[in-house]
Amino acid sequence: MKHPLLENRTRFFVWWLAWLILAAGQSLVIHFGYGIPADTAFADGVISMIFFGILGLAVWFPLRFLLKEDNQVYTTIVNVLLTGSLTILAWLFGSKIIVRMLVAEKVDYDIFWHSVLIFRATAGVLVFFVMILVYYLFLSSSRLAEKVARQAQLEAQVREGELKMLRSQINPHFLFNSLNSISSLTVTDPLKARDMIVKLSEFMRYSLSSRSEQPVTLGNEMESLRLYLQIEKVRFGERLRIEEDINPECLPALMPGMLLQPLYENAVKHGVYESTGEVIIRTTIRKQNEMVIITILNNVDTDSVVTRKGAGIGLKNVSSRLELFFGDKADLTVNHGDDSFTVIVRFPFRKS
Repeated sequence: MKHPLLENRTRFFVWWLAWLILAAGQSLVIHFGYGIPADTAFADGVISMIFFGILGLAVWFPLRFLLKEDNQVYTTIVNVLLTGSLTILAWLFGSKIIVRMLVAEKVDYDIFWHSVLIFRATAGVLVFFVMILVYYLFLSSSRLAEKVARQAQLEAQVREGELKMLRSQINPHFLFNSLNSISSLTVTDPLKARDMIVKLSEFMRYSLSSRSEQPVTLGNEMESLRLYLQIEKVRFGERLRIEEDINPECLPALMPGMLLQPLYENAVKHGVYESTGEVIIRTTIRKQNEMVIITILNNVDTDSVVTRKGAGIGLKNVSSRLELFFGDKADLTVNHGDDSFTVIVRFPFRKS
């Protein structure tokens, strides 16, 4: 840790201002209280306090090691007392030698100096312990800031690991569904299977081109999801209809990559798979009060709502990733209707 007073101009100024005030007070007390000539009183007060101020700055360097948290209490007390004793002795006799070199009435000054030695030493001890308290507060504040920074770094590393783990649960799920669809199409419609393989390769290239721990824009996320839905549309044809109503202002918003993928997988699985008629997957994106609101709605057969329990893992992953990325400022809401299923995702609007 750097010197808390030398690295900050304001603190440095306040430090010397305090010593100059003490010097002025000491000079006045010596002159009017003890009848010492003004020039001698001024020399004693100024030199004494400036010398103590210099020693006070220097004391920081041993104290930052003496006040370490891992030091034993007894050892710390002994070392601080020893440092304090040496500092007070250096101050008393060092300032005396300098003042005697400057004043004319050396004998009178010696008599005065010895008469106030005990009082001056006591005052020096009090000032020294005030300095220790100030330095200890600086050390404690610095150590606390370092602990907070380390804790934040550790939490960021844990959060990144959890995000990667959740991503690893999503990608294999999607690949399994896609490959299963391709496998079926190779028998029933090879041309559609080939088209689906091309779209799948484009989707995977897009998905793998960005690092999983880095946020993406909502616009990029929607491009990825359109590829996914096109892959599914190859399989289901006219049974699947895609509708979008997106506010362009929302597209620069940052979010975790592949966040919405499980929601569309669930919409396809529990909408199209379990329905014999046309299924509409409607995406609405709005911006309200600096929040991005994404609504994904799909119609379902009445009896299919019961089987919606299989969506739990995907919804839990999305909810967990929202919390890891945005904290408590984001949420996911699920609404079961008689003939529809709606998922609403809300998160703060942030741009890079």
